[in-house]
Amino acid sequence: MSVRTPVHQQRDSERLQEEDAGAQHLSGSPAGRMRFWTFSALLLFLCGLALQIQCYQCEMTQDCATPDFIVNCTVNVQDMCQKEVLVKDDGIHYRKSCASSGACLIASSGYQQFCTGRLHSVCITCCNTPLCNGPRQKRRTPQSSGAASVTLQPPRVPAGLLLLLLLLLLLQDSILC
Repeated sequence: MSVRTPVHQQRDSERLQEEDAGAQHLSGSPAGRMRFWTFSALLLFLCGLALQIQCYQCEMTQDCATPDFIVNCTVNVQDMCQKEVLVKDDGIHYRKSCASSGACLIASSGYQQFCTGRLHSVCITCCNTPLCNGPRQKRRTPQSSGAASVTLQPPRVPAGLLLLLLLLLLLQDSILC
């Protein structure tokens, strides 16, 4: 039978306090939970911004491409920019907006036969990069007449998603420490 000296009792008490502190940290103190939810909300906000595309939006006779016409499209709904160029009696009219990919691609292919560049011509183009419905770029090689005018880029991992993963890893490390 061993005798518990005051030194042993002190060590046992310190060890129990350390275990309690660790258990409380893992179970989540109110401050820890608040910090977790604050980081979570911030990450969700940043991911939403990363998934949001910006497009020019206007309806006028000039090719509106100034910062005044830049809008944020609806997250997870409007994932493309659309540009319509109409040739009317009084000149060229531009209509630019955010669009859903399905609606834009259908409209683009449906109006392709009317995209002649002559009077009463209607050309609709769709693209999925920020501000891609801006001013016309220098002309490249002409497209075949039967192809719809669509500019698609390969999907990229949004920066917000990468940031989310990084912060979750950091949070996990701080919770386990």
